[in-house]
Amino acid sequence: MMQQAPGFTLTDSEGASVSLKDLLGSRLVVFFYPAAMTPGCTAEACDFRDDYAAFTDAGYRIVGISPDGPERNQAFRDKHDLPFPLLSDPNHVVAEAFGAWGTKKNYGREYEGLIRSTFVIDADGTLLHELRNVRAKGHVGRLKELLDLD
Repeated sequence: MMQQAPGFTLTDSEGASVSLKDLLGSRLVVFFYPAAMTPGCTAEACDFRDDYAAFTDAGYRIVGISPDGPERNQAFRDKHDLPFPLLSDPNHVVAEAFGAWGTKKNYGREYEGLIRSTFVIDADGTLLHELRNVRAKGHVGRLKELLDLD
Protein backbone atom coordinates (compact mmCIF):
# COMPACT_ATOMS: atom_id res chain seq x y z
CA MET A 1 0.00 0.00 0.00
CA MET A 2 1.47 3.33 -1.05
CA GLN A 3 1.60 6.08 1.55
CA GLN A 4 -0.60 9.18 1.28
CA ALA A 5 1.07 12.59 1.39
CA PRO A 6 0.43 14.52 4.60
CA GLY A 7 -2.40 17.01 4.19
CA PHE A 8 -1.65 20.68 4.73
CA THR A 9 -2.96 24.22 4.42
CA LEU A 10 -0.38 27.00 4.12
CA THR A 11 -0.28 30.64 3.05
CA ASP A 12 1.09 31.47 -0.40
CA SER A 13 3.18 34.51 -1.25
CA GLU A 14 0.05 36.55 -2.01
CA GLY A 15 -1.59 35.74 1.34
CA ALA A 16 -4.07 33.13 0.10
CA SER A 17 -4.57 29.76 1.81
CA VAL A 18 -3.50 26.76 -0.28
CA SER A 19 -4.30 23.18 0.74
CA LEU A 20 -2.91 19.95 -0.61
CA LYS A 21 -6.46 18.98 -1.57
CA ASP A 22 -6.65 22.16 -3.71
CA LEU A 23 -3.58 21.00 -5.64
CA LEU A 24 -4.66 17.40 -6.23
CA GLY A 25 -6.19 16.27 -9.48
CA SER A 26 -2.87 16.51 -11.26
CA ARG A 27 0.53 15.19 -10.28
CA LEU A 28 2.49 17.44 -7.98
CA VAL A 29 6.15 18.16 -7.22
CA VAL A 30 6.60 19.67 -3.76
CA PHE A 31 10.09 20.95 -3.00
CA PHE A 32 11.16 22.12 0.45
CA TYR A 33 13.88 24.77 0.46
CA PRO A 34 15.61 26.25 3.53
CA ALA A 35 15.59 29.99 2.76
CA ALA A 36 14.58 32.28 -0.11
CA MET A 37 17.30 34.45 -1.64
CA THR A 38 20.18 32.16 -0.59
CA PRO A 39 22.50 30.87 -3.32
CA GLY A 40 21.47 27.18 -3.14
CA CYS A 41 17.76 27.86 -2.92
CA THR A 42 17.96 30.41 -5.73
CA ALA A 43 19.79 27.91 -7.95
CA GLU A 44 17.22 25.19 -7.21
CA ALA A 45 14.18 27.45 -7.70
CA CYS A 46 15.61 28.86 -10.94
CA ASP A 47 16.27 25.31 -12.21
CA PHE A 48 12.61 24.48 -11.56
CA ARG A 49 11.67 27.72 -13.35
CA ASP A 50 13.90 26.96 -16.32
CA ASP A 51 12.48 23.42 -16.64
CA TYR A 52 8.92 24.42 -15.72
CA ALA A 53 7.49 23.56 -19.16
CA ALA A 54 8.95 20.03 -19.05
CA PHE A 55 7.04 19.41 -15.81
CA THR A 56 3.79 21.12 -16.79
CA ASP A 57 3.77 19.50 -20.25
CA ALA A 58 3.93 16.11 -18.46
CA GLY A 59 1.01 17.07 -16.19
CA TYR A 60 2.91 18.11 -13.05
CA ARG A 61 2.29 21.15 -10.88
CA ILE A 62 5.21 22.53 -8.85
CA VAL A 63 5.02 24.05 -5.36
CA GLY A 64 7.87 25.28 -3.18
CA ILE A 65 7.64 25.33 0.64
CA SER A 66 9.97 27.11 3.07
CA PRO A 67 9.93 28.61 6.57
CA ASP A 68 10.04 32.09 4.95
CA GLY A 69 7.10 34.44 5.37
CA PRO A 70 4.76 35.31 2.48
CA GLU A 71 6.43 38.69 1.86
CA ARG A 72 9.89 37.17 1.49
CA ASN A 73 8.53 34.43 -0.78
CA GLN A 74 6.81 37.07 -2.95
CA ALA A 75 10.05 39.05 -3.24
CA PHE A 76 11.82 35.78 -4.20
CA ARG A 77 9.16 35.03 -6.85
CA ASP A 78 9.33 38.57 -8.24
CA LYS A 79 13.13 38.76 -8.31
CA HIS A 80 13.55 35.45 -10.13
CA ASP A 81 10.28 35.35 -12.12
CA LEU A 82 9.20 32.06 -10.55
CA PRO A 83 6.01 30.72 -12.21
CA PHE A 84 4.92 28.42 -9.36
CA PRO A 85 3.49 29.10 -5.90
CA LEU A 86 5.73 29.40 -2.85
CA LEU A 87 4.13 28.48 0.45
CA SER A 88 5.10 29.62 3.95
CA ASP A 89 5.64 27.03 6.69
CA PRO A 90 7.06 29.28 9.46
CA ASN A 91 6.52 26.75 12.26
CA HIS A 92 7.81 23.90 10.02
CA VAL A 93 4.75 21.77 10.81
CA VAL A 94 4.37 20.63 7.20
CA ALA A 95 8.13 20.08 6.80
CA GLU A 96 8.05 17.89 9.91
CA ALA A 97 5.02 15.94 8.60
CA PHE A 98 6.95 15.20 5.39
CA GLY A 99 10.16 14.39 7.28
CA ALA A 100 11.92 17.42 5.77
CA TRP A 101 12.86 18.96 9.14
CA GLY A 102 15.56 17.56 11.38
CA THR A 103 19.17 17.55 12.44
CA LYS A 104 21.58 19.07 9.95
CA LYS A 105 25.36 19.37 10.03
CA ASN A 106 27.30 22.37 8.79
CA TYR A 107 31.04 22.66 9.31
CA GLY A 108 30.84 20.11 12.12
CA ARG A 109 28.05 21.91 13.95
CA GLU A 110 24.69 20.18 14.41
CA TYR A 111 21.41 22.10 14.44
CA GLU A 112 17.71 21.68 13.63
CA GLY A 113 16.62 22.95 10.26
CA LEU A 114 14.90 22.33 6.97
CA ILE A 115 16.38 19.45 5.00
CA ARG A 116 16.23 20.20 1.26
CA SER A 117 13.81 17.55 0.02
CA THR A 118 11.45 16.95 -2.90
CA PHE A 119 8.31 14.83 -3.02
CA VAL A 120 6.36 13.65 -6.06
CA ILE A 121 2.68 13.13 -5.35
CA ASP A 122 0.15 11.44 -7.64
CA ALA A 123 -3.15 13.12 -8.57
CA ASP A 124 -4.90 11.24 -5.73
CA GLY A 125 -2.40 12.27 -3.03
CA THR A 126 -0.24 9.14 -3.07
CA LEU A 127 3.47 9.73 -2.45
CA LEU A 128 5.31 8.37 -5.49
CA HIS A 129 8.87 9.53 -4.75
CA GLU A 130 10.63 10.93 -1.68
CA LEU A 131 14.00 12.56 -2.36
CA ARG A 132 15.61 13.71 0.89
CA ASN A 133 18.70 15.75 1.67
CA VAL A 134 19.25 16.59 -2.00
CA ARG A 135 21.87 18.97 -3.34
CA ALA A 136 20.46 22.14 -4.88
CA LYS A 137 22.71 22.02 -7.92
CA GLY A 138 21.71 19.35 -10.45
CA HIS A 139 18.72 18.17 -8.42
CA VAL A 140 16.07 19.24 -10.94
CA GLY A 141 17.93 17.48 -13.76
CA ARG A 142 18.08 14.25 -11.72
CA LEU A 143 14.37 14.60 -10.90
CA LYS A 144 13.55 14.98 -14.61
CA GLU A 145 15.50 11.77 -15.32
CA LEU A 146 13.66 9.94 -12.52
CA LEU A 147 10.30 11.06 -13.92
CA ASP A 148 11.39 10.44 -17.52
CA LEU A 149 10.77 14.06 -18.58
CA ASP A 150 12.43 15.80 -21.48
